[in-house]
Formats: sequence, C-alpha cells, structure tokens
Amino acid sequence: MNNKFFLIPAALLLFNCGSSKKAIPKDEVSVIIPCSGEEYFSNDEYFRGNAIGESLDQMTAKKKALSNAKAQLAADIESTMKIVNDNYVKSAEFNNKEEVLERFEGNIREVINKKLSGIKQICEKATRSTSTGRYKYYIAIELSGEELVSSYNENLSKEQSIKVDYNYEKFKKVFDEEMKKFSN
Repeated sequence: MNNKFFLIPAALLLFNCGSSKKAIPKDEVSVIIPCSGEEYFSNDEYFRGNAIGESLDQMTAKKKALSNAKAQLAADIESTMKIVNDNYVKSAEFNNKEEVLERFEGNIREVINKKLSGIKQICEKATRSTSTGRYKYYIAIELSGEELVSSYNENLSKEQSIKVDYNYEKFKKVFDEEMKKFSN
C-alpha cells in the first residue's frame, strides 16, 4: 500500500513535467543569452529593449547592439503610444478625431526621438570568440513610462491647437491601462 502511495504522485509528477516542457532535440543545445529574459521585458513601469551586436571591432559590436536595442525600444514605444492615442481619441470622441490623432502621433514621434537620448542601460555583457576573434555585445536598455508620458504631456501642453482637445488625466488613464498589459 505504501508503494502505491508513492508511485501515483511520482507518475503524476513525471506526466506533468513532460507535458509542460518540450524536450530539446538531441542535435541541439540550450543557449543562454545574456541581457535577455523576463527581467528584461517591458512591464507596467518601463519600456525595455535588448539586442546583440557582433563585429571584429569591439566598439562597433557595442554600437550595433545599442543601435538595435534603441530601434526595438522606439518601435515598441511608438506601437504602444499609437494604441494609447487611438483609444484616447476614441474615448474622448472629438469631432475632429483624425486631425487630433495626427497631431498626437506627430508629437509622440518627437518625444520618442528626444527621450531616447535619456535611456538607461540595465545590462551589458561582452564576449569574444576564441576561434573567429569576433566580439559580441549584449545590451538591455529601458525608459521609464512615467518619464515618457510626462514629456508627452509637456509637449502637448505647449501646443495651443492641441491643448483645447487634450485632457491629461484621461490620457494618463488610457496610458496606464496599456502599460499594465506588459505585465500580463
């Protein structure tokens, strides 16, 4: 009777482990990528991007990685802000919806370009291949969502033609809802 008690949980444990993780084919190995993984994903507080750069020159490898990470970060921010702008304009139901949306989208591109200079590097690892002599840089960067929306608000508040149509509290609420989706 004792044996049955231990066999059932062991069988269940083996069954559960086998169904939740796929076996790696025999001709492949797991690769650990520095500056990558869940802790480097965007969340409800930060937009994050990571990338790899490779070159025979160490600084070129680093520049490539940083450039690629910034491009990824900018694309993620622009995509998120487009959704925020669409939802914000829809919820506000302006008569001149398309015109306001175009002005908001132009404004976010301007803010993104300015804010990318203020990114924070959160991870950097460098490797060099002993066989090829090539350098690889792994970089992860982040930008505070709060800083981004504050800059966005500041820019919109300066523009008189948009100021009439813009409600910061309503915009911030839509922005926060969109940022929460990163945590899910």
